[in-house]
Amino acid sequence: MGSESETTPALTAASQTPPEVPAGDLNDLAAWVHHANRQWWQDLETGQPIVRNKAELLCLIHSEISECLEGIRRNSPDAKLPHRSAEEVELADALIRILDYAGGFGLDLHGAFHEKMAYNRQRADHSLEHRRQTHGKKF
Repeated sequence: MGSESETTPALTAASQTPPEVPAGDLNDLAAWVHHANRQWWQDLETGQPIVRNKAELLCLIHSEISECLEGIRRNSPDAKLPHRSAEEVELADALIRILDYAGGFGLDLHGAFHEKMAYNRQRADHSLEHRRQTHGKKF
């Protein structure tokens, strides 16, 4: 699909708000999230498209997971959405970042997701019988 060298067109005020959440597959959702987050893929001064650093983006995904863990440890509500648990909101943040990454780099997340789920269903090391063994995966 896409490559790191692909660019993102500059946003106009009218295009900054994406349409409603798509009813399609994960790739449609990734494209929608990426559109909603395009300002993070533009130069601060010029507004021109930039190529994002993959390692930096992956670290940001990880930071959301760490914030989720901290929310669980403290059993706290989210600071910005107090009717939600921090756990829920930080997982949503991680999902947003993952979908933005996939949309920004043109990854086929939908296809990979379904293929990986099918593969995992047939893995012997994921079966209860195998997991119960002395050196089986306990979690």
